[in-house]
Amino acid sequence: MAYETEEHETQYCFPAINSSCIKGKHSSYYHFMYMFFSLLSGGTVFLNLLVIVSISHFKKLHNPTNLLILSLAVADLLVGLIVMPIEAIKLIETCWYFGDTLCRLFMLTMGMLLTTSLSNLVLIAVDRYVAVCHPLQYTQKITMTRMLTSVCLGWLFSSAYNFAIVINIPHRIDACYGECNIMLTFEWRVIDLIISFLFPCTIIITLHLRIFYVAHQQVKVINSLMTEKCIMEGTVKRKSERKAALTLGIIVAIHLLCWIPYYILTLTESIAIAPTILYCLIWVLYVNSCLNPLIYALFYPWFRKSVKHILTFRIFKPASSRINIFTNHHI
Repeated sequence: MAYETEEHETQYCFPAINSSCIKGKHSSYYHFMYMFFSLLSGGTVFLNLLVIVSISHFKKLHNPTNLLILSLAVADLLVGLIVMPIEAIKLIETCWYFGDTLCRLFMLTMGMLLTTSLSNLVLIAVDRYVAVCHPLQYTQKITMTRMLTSVCLGWLFSSAYNFAIVINIPHRIDACYGECNIMLTFEWRVIDLIISFLFPCTIIITLHLRIFYVAHQQVKVINSLMTEKCIMEGTVKRKSERKAALTLGIIVAIHLLCWIPYYILTLTESIAIAPTILYCLIWVLYVNSCLNPLIYALFYPWFRKSVKHILTFRIFKPASSRINIFTNHHI
């Protein structure tokens, strides 16, 4: 799509370079798009920063499950801080002005953060599976040290995997100077489909189906064997675990709904995908990074309470980190 001046001269991204890409025409909503993407990026950073500060500051929130939420929030914050602004400039300006090296670095960062988010969701599924299906063994199997090790391995694997992809992207002979797009070979597309989609999604879906089945069976057994008083006194922790599983299950479900259409379309040849549809699917993935904190605010009373402490600067008071954030609430 050429961009022409009043003299009908074609505009190029780099006029001094013969192989420059043709510059696309600016949308009439140019300034609105910059404002919208700036607000989206800023909102994503701010909301995930609240999650990070909450879990990091309050001692009562230091547990294996929240460590996973913290890791997911860090990945989502970096999506809002790095990926969203650059992707917005790339979309609005229609040209890539930062060179091939930074293009590959951007693709590496974007892929690493998205893959890390998916690895965190796998760990969340495993954590909730053990908590609901094997509650008596949870404290022995899921410790802070093991979870921290798993999170670090997830980040390292995601970095190494996406680095391998980026360095193996062939230089396109037909590519013009001023674009930044990934064109994976057929072999890498198959590998990426298995590692980044089929394998983790199978684990996540299988474990959550098992979680909800076991939780349903537990309710039936408790209702048939216990008196009403015993139910009230003896099942608070189980209800708490089931509620946590439901909340994190919603996060996982929304994340998968954002990923599945994107991967289904990218399995086809790039020519078959309309650029507008592909950009919409990419931004659905990015917007998901802004949704997770909103889900926490909706389902977690401790998050709402911690946000009040943060926004009113009460976290700067002495011993504020030792406040019982669960007072009068259950997880």
